[in-house]
Amino acid sequence: MSTHHHEHHITSSESLRDFVIGMSDGLTVPFALAAGLSGAVANTDLIVTAGVAEVAAGAIAMGLGGYLGARTQAQHYDSEEARERYEIRELPHIEEQEVADILVEFGLQADEVGIVTNALKRNPEKWLEFMMRFELGLEKPDPKRLLVSPLIIGSAYVLGGMLPLFPYMLTKSVPEALNISIVVTLLALAAFGAFKGYFTGVAILKSALQTMFIGGLAAAAAFFIAKLVG
Repeated sequence: MSTHHHEHHITSSESLRDFVIGMSDGLTVPFALAAGLSGAVANTDLIVTAGVAEVAAGAIAMGLGGYLGARTQAQHYDSEEARERYEIRELPHIEEQEVADILVEFGLQADEVGIVTNALKRNPEKWLEFMMRFELGLEKPDPKRLLVSPLIIGSAYVLGGMLPLFPYMLTKSVPEALNISIVVTLLALAAFGAFKGYFTGVAILKSALQTMFIGGLAAAAAFFIAKLVG
């Protein structure tokens, strides 16, 4: 009787990372802003206007940050790839020794190192890929990231940022809107934290509580600062 072993690995893609970045800030910053203004003003329309403006500005800023981050990553990879390609072509003996050092770290014996090194020398592109990955620890960036990353981050920020503002759109009472916003946003933070924990391999309950605590702490700090200033 044979048994099959199934491994379950939780991996975090770059798109998931972008979503987490946008959503975590989107839920926290506008929530803190709305709570802070609630301690200083008695007009829900003003809070909504300020909140929507912040969400728009935050989404643009974070989307731009995502674009610049993806562009910098691509430029860095291209620069390192060009340098590595030059070294393979002009300084092959040094690169061969670097390959050998890497393989020895993986536990290969001298004869095995020679076999692998010779195989790589016959295929310069694979040799280049090997050096980029195992010497420099770099993976070739997806060119689509330049467009996808800012879109995901910005959209996630808007999605998260509008949640704490909806109660202020539905009522003219600032205290009532604040109470509803606190409940809605903390529940959203907990749900988002659980989602993040599932996909990153962290205990779901722990991740939910941590995310909810951080967001709640930010809002509380903004609220009481506004109270003191006002």
